[in-house]
Amino acid sequence: MMNDICIDIDYQQIYKDGQQIGGDVFLLDRKMDSNKITATLSDGLGSGVKANVQASLTSHMANKLSFSEIDLKHSAEIIMDTLPVVKDKGISYATFTIAQIVYASDKSFINVDLVEYDNPVSLRFSGADPVEWDKTANTLNRKAATRKEIVYSSRFSMQAGDRLIFFSDGVAQSGVSLGTLPDRKAADPVYGTRLPSAISAADRGFGPMGWGEDNVRKFVEDLLKRKPEISSRNLTREIVTQAYNNDNYHANDDITCVAVYIRKPRRTLIVTGAPRNRESDKKLGDIIRNYEGKVIICGGTTAKIVARELGKDIKADRSPSGSLPPASIIEGVDLVTEGMLTLSAVSDRLSRKVLLKQMSEDPAKRIIRILRETDQLEFVVGTKINDETDDPNLAAKIGVRFPLIDQITRALEQNYLLEVDVRYM
Repeated sequence: MMNDICIDIDYQQIYKDGQQIGGDVFLLDRKMDSNKITATLSDGLGSGVKANVQASLTSHMANKLSFSEIDLKHSAEIIMDTLPVVKDKGISYATFTIAQIVYASDKSFINVDLVEYDNPVSLRFSGADPVEWDKTANTLNRKAATRKEIVYSSRFSMQAGDRLIFFSDGVAQSGVSLGTLPDRKAADPVYGTRLPSAISAADRGFGPMGWGEDNVRKFVEDLLKRKPEISSRNLTREIVTQAYNNDNYHANDDITCVAVYIRKPRRTLIVTGAPRNRESDKKLGDIIRNYEGKVIICGGTTAKIVARELGKDIKADRSPSGSLPPASIIEGVDLVTEGMLTLSAVSDRLSRKVLLKQMSEDPAKRIIRILRETDQLEFVVGTKINDETDDPNLAAKIGVRFPLIDQITRALEQNYLLEVDVRYM
């Protein structure tokens, strides 16, 4: 049984202007058997490939150590001892923020260990209210370092309505050295959209180091007051877009923001395949009729059963379908598609972590778009062999459906941290 609390973690990123690879690296991983999630943001010195290599090394070390028996504070010290130091500057090649989240299966507790080194200060909110909390300063003594190096560690619990936000200095230092900045009246969801008016950096309270952590905090506070249920994906998008606008649409540095949000889950139901027994058709109709969330039907025969049980007609959907069979429309259902070909395309793209913007417009993309806004996915998979065809290969095709559902489940759990439940009917 799925519970009524979920851990929503997402991020957004824009590379430094002119770069094809980011010097900021975000790594998210979950160990299923220990109910542990590790989210790491590392900022490599400079930009481009060299910075990416250092940040990747740091984030992967942090991830591997976080799943070991070593405590997170000690892990941070190991990372620091491993990171090289720039000889002429005496500073590390990479900074990092590591959030290790441990939770009960029923989400009765959600505890966070947070370690921060040289990234901007993380932010916490309860609803729209900023939260202050105690941190322990751990001073490191590396021989090669020419300045005091401090790793901050803290531990706290989170509950419904709480958020943790952390970001690279591309956010906090956005707008550095710009005489005028776009006047952002409302957060714009589209990167690079130019706003007509401008206002001086000084008038907006920007200092010599740009936007600044206090202004970021105030921006988030105002945004949460206006949109108290905004998802982590959209919240980070708003913050990154604002920083990009601050840089006059030419990012001075890699801009990355991560958010953790504890909230009620968004649910989606995917139904594919006819139930084994005709008597179960009514039960399937009741499940769909009473479902609280998005509903997707995959398969022509399944769509006919659902339409009959809901007392609705199946209509043609004129949306683009690309090389896949076209979608259909049933009133009360969010999306109706063909079955095996479409689900195979969904499985392939999810496994390869293809970005939505890289996909052509077709039914598989429409499914994935819904899934990217989903926290808990429920499959209802029919086990009946279609009796409307004499195709001798159909039994084999039905057999393919089950491993296909397993592949989609693994991709969603491992790559996107969705909770997935599969029920056979």
